[in-house]
Amino acid sequence: MWLELAPGAVMGLNAAVLLLLHALSVVIALKLPLRSLVRDGPLTRLRQFEADGRLYERSLAIRRWKDKLPDGGSWINCGFSKRSLQSGHTEYLSRFTAETRRGELAHWMMLLPIPLFFLWNSAFGMIVILIYSLIANIPCILVQRYNRSRLLKAMSRKRRL
Repeated sequence: MWLELAPGAVMGLNAAVLLLLHALSVVIALKLPLRSLVRDGPLTRLRQFEADGRLYERSLAIRRWKDKLPDGGSWINCGFSKRSLQSGHTEYLSRFTAETRRGELAHWMMLLPIPLFFLWNSAFGMIVILIYSLIANIPCILVQRYNRSRLLKAMSRKRRL
């Protein structure tokens, strides 16, 4: 901890910085051109162990809780709601798939600045920040990956028909 602040000031600073960094992550993600989200990158690439989303169904019962998470895309005028599937058209499914990448990247970006909090937090404060950040972002990342795997599978089936 480099800065010595009163406990109340630390809590206020944590809340303000988290809010600002989360908003900044969303703005950056929204600025990404759709064409850059058409294919998976090294971070968003689905891995073989995910087994087309079956890992999340079997190990995490993701179907039971995924709809309880907020859909940030519907909060923003220029966002893309991923709450439910609105169409089976290939163009829509492709856009939805790209938007799952955008959502996943936004949540990864929200995790990046965690080390910044070492500047003014104690070890206990860092544990709290870390736990909050993981609880707030990892489930959202998993849902984006799960949805994308299912969308890609559906599009693959459509192509074979």
